[in-house]
Amino acid sequence: MNKERRLGRGLEALLGRPLGTTTEMVEPRHTQTDEPAQGLVQLHVYEIENNPFQPRRDFDDAAIAELCESLKEHGMIQPLVVRRQGARYQLIAGERRLRAAIKAGWQQVPAQVREADDRQMSEVAIVENLQRKDLNPLEKALSFQQYLERYGCRQEELAGRLKIDRSTIANLIRLLELPEAIQQSIRSGTLSQGHARALLPLGDEREQLAFCQRIQSESLSVRATEELVQATIHDADREPLAIVGAEVTRSKPTRRAGGHSAALEQELRTALGTKVDLKQKASGRGQIVIHFGSLEEFDRIRQQLCDRTARRSQAG
Repeated sequence: MNKERRLGRGLEALLGRPLGTTTEMVEPRHTQTDEPAQGLVQLHVYEIENNPFQPRRDFDDAAIAELCESLKEHGMIQPLVVRRQGARYQLIAGERRLRAAIKAGWQQVPAQVREADDRQMSEVAIVENLQRKDLNPLEKALSFQQYLERYGCRQEELAGRLKIDRSTIANLIRLLELPEAIQQSIRSGTLSQGHARALLPLGDEREQLAFCQRIQSESLSVRATEELVQATIHDADREPLAIVGAEVTRSKPTRRAGGHSAALEQELRTALGTKVDLKQKASGRGQIVIHFGSLEEFDRIRQQLCDRTARRSQAG
């Protein structure tokens, strides 16, 4: 019940009108009415279309069956939320409940008819699924990315509209930069979100795939994976290679400034989510080299850096 109440307040904030939730157990009725009773209407289950902005792609059949049995025994405690779409209705929130009701053989379901535009529909679908642990991280990441592209807004704006931390959005979207084989491991549950995030600083697809296989074969913890990734990056940094123009030549290793420099280097890698080289010459001058593995990753890093610069300018 607590989860449903939190969701109710979230819907109220996003849709901008009182939600008028009910705590009564609502049994299906077999007569339809066009007039709301205490904010509710009874709709035929096949009058309701799915939410086109629903980020969830996979529904657990066992969980739906369990919810179906609960509906049969207790009724529907929380009504569906819908909007009018021509002569029919479109689901705003409650797809799991609708699927369970159909499975239970219900002909009608209680629903609240609300006014909502496409953008509000997208936001409600995201919020509803963020509150469910069984939605895989890539489905959440994709819903964020699609929203940002559809409405041309920044992560900060979306975070403000959903009342969540921007880092939650950024960390999930970064998972979409991983190779498809690794993303499939996340979907299947053989690789956790924590493991996947630990692979991002590697930047190189072949190394990421090799680490993914090692994590699974050796049952590595997230902490152990992070330490191995850092060691791999450190070893690669010691190779005396310098890139000049389009040519790769051998050169003398650039001097590193000891433990403090290494700590700063790791801090930059964590902040940017990619491999970073911090090199310093004997004169005190040096370079910061930021690696990226694709144009998409370059755009992400550029946006992070530019956003921070813009915020500092505004603060000044």
